Amino acid sequence: MTRTAVIFSPIYYQHNTGRGHPESAKRLRTIINELHASKLSQNKEIQFLEPEKATIENVELVHDMEYVRHIESFCKFGGGLLDAGDTVASPETYKVALNAVGGTLKALDLVMRRKFQNAFALVRPPGHHAGKFTACGFCIFNNIAVAAQYLLKKHKLERVLILDVDAHHGNGTQETFYGTNKILYISLHEDPRGFPGTGFIDELGEGEGLGYNVNIPLPFKTGDKIYLRVVREIVAPIINQYKPQFMLVSAGFDGHHTDPVGCLNLSAQCYQEIYETVLRLAVENCNGKLLSVLEGGYSIGFVGKMATAAISVMSGSSYALKDSASTPKERILKQGERILKEVKKAQKASWNID
Repeated sequence: MTRTAVIFSPIYYQHNTGRGHPESAKRLRTIINELHASKLSQNKEIQFLEPEKATIENVELVHDMEYVRHIESFCKFGGGLLDAGDTVASPETYKVALNAVGGTLKALDLVMRRKFQNAFALVRPPGHHAGKFTACGFCIFNNIAVAAQYLLKKHKLERVLILDVDAHHGNGTQETFYGTNKILYISLHEDPRGFPGTGFIDELGEGEGLGYNVNIPLPFKTGDKIYLRVVREIVAPIINQYKPQFMLVSAGFDGHHTDPVGCLNLSAQCYQEIYETVLRLAVENCNGKLLSVLEGGYSIGFVGKMATAAISVMSGSSYALKDSASTPKERILKQGERILKEVKKAQKASWNID
C-alpha cells in the first residue's frame, strides 16, 4: 500500500482572487514546487492524484441550496467581492470550489477504502470560515465540514475529529457541528476578537454537542513553547479520550512568524512537531486514518516548506527543515499560561485533563 495520497490539480490555480490578495495561486504553486525540488514528489510512499468535481448533493451536506446556486450565478456573471471583507470569486471559482470539495472527498474515500493510509488534499479555495449561507475569510465552500458530514452520512461513522491548526478560528466549521457529539471540533487559534469574532473558551457546544467544541484562543505572538504545550496537555489527552474513528486536520500554516496574515510567531519546526503528534494520535486511535486539508498559510517563503514537512511526516519520509522564531516576551508567555489553565477549567466537566 502506498502510504500517502496527495490530491492536486492545476485547476486550483484558476480561482483568481486578484492582484495583491494573500490567498493567491502562488501559495499553492510554492507548495508544489517545493515538493518537486525536495524530490519528495518522487518518493514511492507518495502518489499524486487528480480531484473529481463534487456533486451538488454532497456540497449540500453543509451548505444551503440557495447559497450554492448564488455562488454559481455570481461566478457566471463575472464574480467579484462576496462579502464585506475580502472573499473574492472569479468566473472560474464555482468550478474550482466544487473540485476543492470533490478532491477532499476523493481523498477521504481512498483512505476509508485503505487504498492509502492517509492523504493530504492540496486544494483551494480554503474552507473553514464558510458557513451554511455565507462565504467568509477567503472561503467559499467548507471542504472539511463537508468531509466530516460525508463520513457520518456515507461511511456511517459516529466519532470524527476535526483538529483546526489554522491561525484563525474556523467559525464555519464550529457553526456546522455545534450541536452534535459525532464531531469533536478542536481549534487552536490566535485571539479572535478582531476576526472572526468567534472561538472563545466558553463556546463549548450545545445540546448533545456540549463539551465537543474545544476552543483554545492564544495571545498574539504566542510562539512554539506554549503552542506545543497546548497540544501535549489539552489536545492529545482529549483526542485519546474521544477515540475518533477518523481524524481530519484543517491545515492552516498561517501561524508562522513570517506570515503576513497570521500572528502566532510559530516556527516551521513547530508544524513538523504538530504533524508528528497528529500522526501518532491517528495511529493510536483510528489505525492511522488521517486526512489533512489545506486552509491558510500565506508566507511565500515558508508555506511550501511547511506543507512539504507535513507530507513528509505523513508519508514517513525525511525532509530537512531549518527555521527559528524569536522568543516571546514574558508577558505573552504568562498570558499563554493563563489561557492554558482557563481552557482546562472550562473543559474539565467533559474531559479528564490536569
